[in-house]
Amino acid sequence: MELMRVGEEPGQDEAGRAVEWPADLDVHRLLEQGWRPTSLRQFIVKLHSRCNLACDYCYMYEMADQGWRRQPRRMARATIDRVATRIAEHAVAHRLSGVEVILHGGEPLLAGVDHTRYAVESLRSALDGVARLVVRVQSNGVLLDDAFLEMFDELGVAVGVSLDGDAEGHDRHRRRATGRGSYDEVRAGLERLASPAYRHLFGGLLCTVDLANDPLVTYKALLEFAPPMVDFLLPHGHWGAPPPGLPDPGAVYGEWLIPIFDHWYRAARRETRIRLFSEIVRLVCGRPSRSESIGLSPVAVLVVETNGGMEQVDTLKSAYDGATGTPLNVYRDSFDAALLLPAIAARQIGAKALSPTCLACDIAQVCGGGLYPHRYRPGSGFRNPSVYCLDLYRLITHIRRVVAADVELLARSAPA
Repeated sequence: MELMRVGEEPGQDEAGRAVEWPADLDVHRLLEQGWRPTSLRQFIVKLHSRCNLACDYCYMYEMADQGWRRQPRRMARATIDRVATRIAEHAVAHRLSGVEVILHGGEPLLAGVDHTRYAVESLRSALDGVARLVVRVQSNGVLLDDAFLEMFDELGVAVGVSLDGDAEGHDRHRRRATGRGSYDEVRAGLERLASPAYRHLFGGLLCTVDLANDPLVTYKALLEFAPPMVDFLLPHGHWGAPPPGLPDPGAVYGEWLIPIFDHWYRAARRETRIRLFSEIVRLVCGRPSRSESIGLSPVAVLVVETNGGMEQVDTLKSAYDGATGTPLNVYRDSFDAALLLPAIAARQIGAKALSPTCLACDIAQVCGGGLYPHRYRPGSGFRNPSVYCLDLYRLITHIRRVVAADVELLARSAPA
């Protein structure tokens, strides 16, 4: 099959001007055809809009969208209460049994222990008797001290930490504004989190792939902390601003990930869960995806900024200035209003959001076009193959072959 390394042709409006998809997506027509939006299940709440690190690949501060400069540094308590009320309202309207809230930033721990406690208690109060609430925090780990951990333990908040491998690999990008690396501080925070007293709070590690790092050295450095889950993220980029090393006909990111998959899959005992690999295995076995980065399952996530503004997933800030924006705010609007916006609906219509090239691909149901921000092409929008098209094809077909071989072996060895 032919893989795509250029964007699809842009659509046009009635005057013949280029339209970036999904701006021209007709949501009312979708409704007439029987489509219905999926209720929101995950809310990313930006508790603090600034960060104490200056990672050079950060989509929030170093890429196209600089909207963080206009946001309040910290979400006000009145806004927190309004967010909590809106989430409860949405849960009641859609009869949700549970919702997940991720406290995010910037660096959310910059909000301080007392303010973070207030946020969690406000959310729990609003959802009490309405729906089961899972609260998580995603941190760079630098401020993860005993005061925070004691509070998270008391309130049952899971903690995810960003770590890019060993000290050399981590400090290449994840540094202070002065240029000083952050590995030692992050390691100290992780050692507290992974200690017997707090290990039950450990949600996992998030690692951004760097081609300059050895994949197995990176993976083994993460395993030092015995994380329950590892999430490998491809660096953000798109057709107009490709990630490091792309375009490359050799599927360099796919080749980087394959040795980790082979080690992980063949390990004598399960060392951790790797979300990307687990989701691909699920998909090749015919199960639905549980991740927005792969597959065609509806994305049921919304971001609330520190000013109460509702936004799309914030990785879209890597595409262009204003890419995440909506006209909605929790002070004026319900979360239901967001579900009918073309940009939100586009993430929930499955194969209808794919480009012709993706639809013709033999792994379309598994790949799902890849992570949405990676599909962007200036002039045409998001209805394109991923800029990581070759890498995803290489990785997915490798995993499919490995899993298929094991299934065949099991079938042959089964008793007649």
